Amino acid sequence: MQKIVIASDSFKGSLTSAQVAQAASEAVRDVYPDCEVVSLYIGDGGEGTAEALASVLGAEAHEASVHDPLGRKLKAVFHTFRSDSQLTAIIESASASGLALLSPDEYNPLAATTYGMGELINAALEHGCRRFMIGLGGSATNDGGTGMLEALGFRFSDSDGNLIKDLSGGKLNRIACIDSSAAHPALSESEFIAACDVDTPFCGPEGASAVFAPQKGADAEALEILEDGMQSFNRVIADRLRTDLSQIPCSGAAGGLGGALKVFLGARLVKGIDMVLNAMDFDAEIMDADLIITGEGRIDSQTSKGKVVSGVAGRAARQDIPVIAIAGIVDLPESEWESAGLAAVCPIAPRPQTAEALKESMKPENAYEAVRRTVSAVLQRLPRP
Repeated sequence: MQKIVIASDSFKGSLTSAQVAQAASEAVRDVYPDCEVVSLYIGDGGEGTAEALASVLGAEAHEASVHDPLGRKLKAVFHTFRSDSQLTAIIESASASGLALLSPDEYNPLAATTYGMGELINAALEHGCRRFMIGLGGSATNDGGTGMLEALGFRFSDSDGNLIKDLSGGKLNRIACIDSSAAHPALSESEFIAACDVDTPFCGPEGASAVFAPQKGADAEALEILEDGMQSFNRVIADRLRTDLSQIPCSGAAGGLGGALKVFLGARLVKGIDMVLNAMDFDAEIMDADLIITGEGRIDSQTSKGKVVSGVAGRAARQDIPVIAIAGIVDLPESEWESAGLAAVCPIAPRPQTAEALKESMKPENAYEAVRRTVSAVLQRLPRP
């Protein structure tokens, strides 16, 4: 092997993209000491996207005081860079509204809010940003983006004209009117591009609540309330803005945050993986590579819908470069990952059988060693050139 490219997503709740790349590069150098190793930090709109974009674009980090999904104060980061005299902000919804900010016993999409996300956008607006690249994914929320909008000055009221405050997933079905007259004035002159890691619509059987709310702590009763709220809010949006978000792919990203960005802030919803790969000129980076190693925390039926692994494999196929994927958990039949252009898919450890075993395997030091060990084993099994 003369050149190996490592281009992995983060392993959510365990390792960053940079840590995965470091562990894998150590394994490559153990097996092929003279091989050129190119490490690229990748995100697909979810956690790690802002870090990936910031590293490629040379963006500067700024800290802002915001609220987490349950209303507690925290410091969150947004990045900025200047291009053609325009100041652009890179913001990741997970940094203010992410599931990783909560402990498992705190998961509650009925109460969780994207208010902190709105505070981050507001901070960037006050900093002078008028262009926004936003990564959607890894959220703890299912509030249809109403918390974000509330933080930006939008006001919501019920059918009796009563103001609804502290918006969350459990309050959506009370919304009857939306008032944007007090929204931050700079929003009208700002451009938003939202990077999505799923193509889920706002509501419906394949929508945000049905697909992702259970992962955020929703039981059957909560799921019914959330879906009813998203359907109700969508009807209000359709009546006011003549847009049916149940028919728009990616509008359900981050619990409906994608839809709110689109209809209220005019955002373009794009595949996050394409935004990141284009920004780093990925096609040029992998030129002449003998092998690409990619990965993400879980490889399953969602992988082909805009995730890192499928995006990397698609670009690699154009140059006939083989791709090996690693993952914390693999829930995809061999026939499906082969059709996605992957030469091999390898879990980094046996599937944990208990919650305690899963917690242990996700400890960063254990996951790091598992990635290094797995990549080393895979490379040693490959035929020598």
